[in-house]
Amino acid sequence: MKPGIKICGIRRIEDVNACNTYHPDYVGFMFWKESTRYVSPEQATILHMGLDVRIRRVGVFLDHSISDVAKIASSGIIDIVQLHGSEDDAYIRSLRRKISLPVIKAFSVKKGATPDQINGSSADLVLIDSGRGGTGEVFDWDFLRKIKRDYLLAGGLTPENAGEAAATGAFALDVSSGVETDGYKDADKIARFIANVRGQ
Repeated sequence: MKPGIKICGIRRIEDVNACNTYHPDYVGFMFWKESTRYVSPEQATILHMGLDVRIRRVGVFLDHSISDVAKIASSGIIDIVQLHGSEDDAYIRSLRRKISLPVIKAFSVKKGATPDQINGSSADLVLIDSGRGGTGEVFDWDFLRKIKRDYLLAGGLTPENAGEAAATGAFALDVSSGVETDGYKDADKIARFIANVRGQ
């Protein structure tokens, strides 16, 4: 079974058009203000309105307050919450009292995340990355053999290694900088990434 595909960090109408053409399973809106891919809730609303309804919207947060996450989650512009900071299980439990959306928790291998931490997380899904903030670096995928639950794989994914990444057994692949040129999403790279994952 082929993994799902998430194009993270979309921020322009051109990105929406590329996603509507090549149809990843998910897109990510980056709500962390220090990111070069940051979009405001207002910008995300506009992008959301243009997206094919079959593509699920993920809101990406990093050490936001629970109230800030809940406000965006209740607005109807995202379908899933993704936490990329130091949020722990207590945070996730508190957040769940305010929202009904699924929660993805990201773990960084190069920052010391262990298989026990990842396997034991109370999040609905986990994301395993090389480092926080989109480093574009690949970690040793042998680590994934120790993961006993569904996970999203991120970190250094490109059209060139997409096929290999798809063979890891990941539930979904999360790509951002690997489908960009000069800091912006590249429709051709998105097309090639998706084709190489799906064997088209």
